[in-house]
Amino acid sequence: MVIMEIEAIIYDLDGVITDTAEYHFLAWKALADELNIPFDRSFNEQLKGLSRIDSLEIILQQSNQTYSEEEKQRLAAKKNEHYQKLIQKISPEDLLPGVESFMKEVKQAGIKTGLASASKNAQTVIERLQVTDLLDTLVDAAKVERGKPDPEVFLTAAKQLGVPAACCVGIEDASSGVKAIKAAGMYAVGVGEREYLGQADWVISDTSHLALDSLAKKINEHKKA
Repeated sequence: MVIMEIEAIIYDLDGVITDTAEYHFLAWKALADELNIPFDRSFNEQLKGLSRIDSLEIILQQSNQTYSEEEKQRLAAKKNEHYQKLIQKISPEDLLPGVESFMKEVKQAGIKTGLASASKNAQTVIERLQVTDLLDTLVDAAKVERGKPDPEVFLTAAKQLGVPAACCVGIEDASSGVKAIKAAGMYAVGVGEREYLGQADWVISDTSHLALDSLAKKINEHKKA
């Protein structure tokens, strides 16, 4: 995989543009408490990057009860109700460091932009963050059949942007997301610890390190390697 030039940048939402992880944690915690299932922050780490239903399955494995598919759908919807109430508090102040300036830099450079999120609430969050105009397309879990680490969400975004996958950069903070980017044949930027994001082509500790010139330089180094 060789990127000749960056034609599109596709962002994950949680952990890249904003951090709604705390809201997800609180929503899952409320549901788990109602079901008398032990749930803490360390257990919550297992859910990072997973879809709502996949996260629920992992939580329910801790229960002695069995749940029908209908009950699981009801519980997933209940978690989402908790989450939707919490995200009403989100504002532009919740953008992660450096993200807005990077997104503006990308748009000004004429590079297409997309969002590839596991969250079905992505549109609401983007609107509350007031960055809708900095994205050309948005693909969330409601628009694809398979969640990350399957590449479908990134490939769908690239298709909607009309850009070959090999000319796209994906930015993720979860291992499952990085795997999805690589499986799509894109250049992967990982935000976080290299220990968890080892498959990424470039790993940065946090979003404040995002800069178009740094990204272009890393891609050129990658091509020469």
